[in-house]
Amino acid sequence: MILSLVFLLLIQSGGVTPVTVSTHIPIVQVQENSEAELSCDFKTEHESNPRIEWKKKDKEVSFVYFEGHFTGPYQGRATIDGATVRLQRVTQADAGEYRCEVSAPLDSIKLGETNVTLKVLVPPHTPSCEIPSSALTGSHVELRCKDQHSIPPASYTWYKDKTPLMPVRQTNANYTVDEISGVLIFQTVSRSDTGLYYCEAKNGVGSPKRCESTHMQIDDLNVPAVITGVVVVCILVILCTFGVCYAHRQGYFSRHRGRQHSGYSHPPQESQDFKHTQSFML
Repeated sequence: MILSLVFLLLIQSGGVTPVTVSTHIPIVQVQENSEAELSCDFKTEHESNPRIEWKKKDKEVSFVYFEGHFTGPYQGRATIDGATVRLQRVTQADAGEYRCEVSAPLDSIKLGETNVTLKVLVPPHTPSCEIPSSALTGSHVELRCKDQHSIPPASYTWYKDKTPLMPVRQTNANYTVDEISGVLIFQTVSRSDTGLYYCEAKNGVGSPKRCESTHMQIDDLNVPAVITGVVVVCILVILCTFGVCYAHRQGYFSRHRGRQHSGYSHPPQESQDFKHTQSFML
């Protein structure tokens, strides 16, 4: 410990700085398909030609810049100035944590490094919406809205007839809306809830996107029509029952069975005549 302190004091007193590596933007946020700058600044003690390497830390560490060349998917769309890297046309595959390493064999401290995190932001896509076209008064209705692609995740606003449906705190409100999940719930709909509905997704990146509007019609249950239908069905059942009973009393079913029975129980007329002739001759 004492030797280390003496060593640092000697360096400072001599005006010599060992290799140091830093970044002035540790977290970089850019939109998809734009340019990203991963800054890396360094100073050396004696080394005039340090070795610079960039690596990306995923499940495994992979090289981005090695031995003076970019590797793999970075070839042709990345440049380096000093130790700072610029990536063109970034995608979600580029998002992650990067490490800049500077090696100075002639310095007392031979290796320095710094980390830069790249976040690739994705504007909202057109959300998918589930909106029923009709419902009966008093029923439970849910409308759903979701965008699977936006980064950061989008928040959602529902509109009825171009008027936003804001979250309400009143306990007697007939609907609830969740801006995070995008679900609009009517506990019991009424005819006044009939209208044109659509959902809008936004996340602060790019312009908001909305789904196609759908008209939701709320109708009362037609009780007289239901009763009439039940009565008609009951009458038809009664008529069919009487018809079956009448046919049974008239013997339609028994005659049919009788004909089938006679066909199997009585021998042909020719056989009976033959037997009668034999008995006469005897």
